[in-house]
Amino acid sequence: MPNDKLKNYLHLHFLVFIAGFTAILGELITISAIPLVWYRMIIALVLIFIYIKIAKIKINIPKTDVVKLSLAGIIIALHWITFFASIEVSNISIALSMFSTGAFFASIIEPLVFKRKIIGYEIIFGLLVILGVIIITQSELKHLNGILLGIVSAFLSALFAVLNGKFLKKFTATTISFYEFLSGILFISILMFVFGYGYSSTIFHLPKSDITYLLLLGSICTAYAFIAAVHVMHYISPYTVMLTYNLEPVYGIILALLFFPENEQMSPTFYYGAAIILFSVLVNGILKNKKQMVKRKSS
Repeated sequence: MPNDKLKNYLHLHFLVFIAGFTAILGELITISAIPLVWYRMIIALVLIFIYIKIAKIKINIPKTDVVKLSLAGIIIALHWITFFASIEVSNISIALSMFSTGAFFASIIEPLVFKRKIIGYEIIFGLLVILGVIIITQSELKHLNGILLGIVSAFLSALFAVLNGKFLKKFTATTISFYEFLSGILFISILMFVFGYGYSSTIFHLPKSDITYLLLLGSICTAYAFIAAVHVMHYISPYTVMLTYNLEPVYGIILALLFFPENEQMSPTFYYGAAIILFSVLVNGILKNKKQMVKRKSS
């Protein structure tokens, strides 16, 4: 029904808005990126486990697949750590504009994983993305560390998305999320010990504001967002979902300007570079969507 479709489109945009809001929470939370992601994954895993029990979802899978999902869990943990670290050393606008380069990395990784040819227009848009990054780097050299961390985060995000695309053909998103978050938590626990966090009292005695923001991040922005995104895909094509999620940096940067106007005011050149990246990502998504529709009609 038309009303149901509209409801799901609005729900999808709400999910993208939530995705953009994670960057705001990353700026508000005072603890550093590694323990931040540790708490995020713990909270999300607990809530997903409760959902599994209530919905009576079976999550028993072969050990070889557990290993594969565990490796993907480490990738998403590193993606989130580098993303929040990018915000930490620069700002939200830098982190989100670099995050947009993930579509460029996906266009390189996807053909390798799915063994398909690289499409011509993907190379053109890839070059435009690189141009956008060069423009931003030249105008915001003081944020070079944030730019580099943001690019690494985008690459890991693209790698994770492509791998999950393969896993979704075999398992439910809930099962995937459970094993990925579990392995991510174990990996970060080791990481925290190695980097000298030593599980000190400062890690466990958090300010009340941090506890509130972490609960929002782990519940609404992670557990709910993961499950709801899968629900929406039952009513809206995955390509439309993917295309809409490309608006995440737009929502995030607008929110950042509203919440932190002093820190987020960038030079005009930055916005030119960011606009080139976002334009490339959106047009690339539209062309892919049209190509898939043509394939469906002809099959």
